[in-house]
Amino acid sequence: MGILEKFSLKGKIAIVTGGAGLYGRCIVEGLAEAGAYVYIASRNVKSCNKLAEELKDKGYSVSGAELDQTDTESIIRLKDRVIAEQGKIDILVNNAVLRPMKGPDGPIEDFELSMKVNATGVVNITRIIAEEMKKKKSGVIINISSIYGVLGIDPYLYEGTDMGLWAPDYAFHRAGIINITRYYASLLGPYNIRVNCISPGGLFTNQHPKFVERYNRKTFLGRMANTEDIKGVVVFLASDASSYITGENIMMDGGLSAK
Repeated sequence: MGILEKFSLKGKIAIVTGGAGLYGRCIVEGLAEAGAYVYIASRNVKSCNKLAEELKDKGYSVSGAELDQTDTESIIRLKDRVIAEQGKIDILVNNAVLRPMKGPDGPIEDFELSMKVNATGVVNITRIIAEEMKKKKSGVIINISSIYGVLGIDPYLYEGTDMGLWAPDYAFHRAGIINITRYYASLLGPYNIRVNCISPGGLFTNQHPKFVERYNRKTFLGRMANTEDIKGVVVFLASDASSYITGENIMMDGGLSAK
């Protein structure tokens, strides 16, 4: 097999949670462009189906799917649907994230709510899908974290802007997903299931100009991330090109964390 063939995902079946969001869309596109059949899963089925139709028009193999990550039965229904339609699940991308807390002093009930998706939900869907992967002794799980799972927040970036400081639930579960990646890499390795994590840096979404200028100065590449940046990393980790990589957290941050 040539090196370019190792990057191909032809014949692979993937599930992307939160697949119609900013990063989710490009994760779905990247996997589909590499040849995978991708299920775009979230609570917002309308958005998933809309994206699926757009990508089908481009010739890609995708489907929208309903998923409430707080509900075990919803996860099982999604798993059962994919198995019934495709006979297997090769790739799971845990990208869904719920962010009800809006700042450091947000209601503690919002912290608890976020954990239902971002902590309990991630573990639940990982366990359920991994059981299917174990049956064929192969699979790839990719978790999406953030630089704020590794680094502390720099308040200077936000001074003089209309942007509030990030909430504590986000830092808590983004750090947790990095270490749960290592846990499952160890647990599932004997079944030839690889588990890795990607920690993107700040995504440009037309933030306050002061924030963008300061953030850009902190990175080696002089810019914030764009949605396209994640495609190559996801395809690499999902493909045979990374067949001896597991338990890793890739910092996709333009060099910010390397300073």
